[in-house]
Amino acid sequence: MAVKPDAAALAEAVRAASTGGLPPIHTWDPPFCGDLDMRIRRDGTWFYEGTPIGRHKLVRLFSTILKREGERYYLVTPVEKVGIEVEDAPFVAVDFTAEAGALTFLTNVGDRTTAGADHPIRVTRDAQGEPSPYVHVRDDLEALIDRKSFYRLVDLGETRPHEGRDWFGVSSAGAFFPMIPADDLPAD
Repeated sequence: MAVKPDAAALAEAVRAASTGGLPPIHTWDPPFCGDLDMRIRRDGTWFYEGTPIGRHKLVRLFSTILKREGERYYLVTPVEKVGIEVEDAPFVAVDFTAEAGALTFLTNVGDRTTAGADHPIRVTRDAQGEPSPYVHVRDDLEALIDRKSFYRLVDLGETRPHEGRDWFGVSSAGAFFPMIPADDLPAD
């Protein structure tokens, strides 16, 4: 008989397996145990069985064992892997600093990442042209950049040639990240 995945048991397994820092989830290849009724909303709120998880330390713990495979997200321990739902990106970049030519983002779960060649910024647009900016955090996981931080990024932006076209974007750690073709910028 299969055991239903349980958030408390999963958290306990992670506590036992980790010794500080991020657990080595890239070395873990446990069997799939089913889906957990856990969801991460676009605004970064984590839910378990329809109820928001109010303990930040527990959310942080779960965030350290989050893994993406293809389009699916999983929480993994050395002994089990359970599927969860992620509405958009699993993290939200809630702030950033701009120092010495680098943009360093802080996520809602406490990760820090400096945008650069290994941690790119990308911007997608929906059918109405509304932008959704992201920054790569770790492994195959991204953070949606919150609106206030995105507006601050736009204030730092500049127009540059990129791949044969002029683009408006930002630079960090020696890399340029295009946001919108310069021709599509609104007139002042």
